Amino acid sequence: MYGFYNDGVWGGGNMLGWFGGGFMMIAFWFLIIAFIVWIVRESKGSGGRSGERALDILKERYAKGEVNKEEFEAMKKVIY
Repeated sequence: MYGFYNDGVWGGGNMLGWFGGGFMMIAFWFLIIAFIVWIVRESKGSGGRSGERALDILKERYAKGEVNKEEFEAMKKVIY
């Protein structure tokens, strides 16, 4: 019968089973949540990467002559 063991005593086992089970459940959910947060952060990328990309585009536009030196410096300050 479910729950009866150890000479008919209800739940006569030690508490390590209950504590260990609860601890493992908390650790399991913590790892799942941490993994999801990591995935979301990696998919968005960091702000530093996008800032570097924007500066590269600005440098290309300056090299092509689409913006002059004053505009380049003003936009560079906005990026950083």
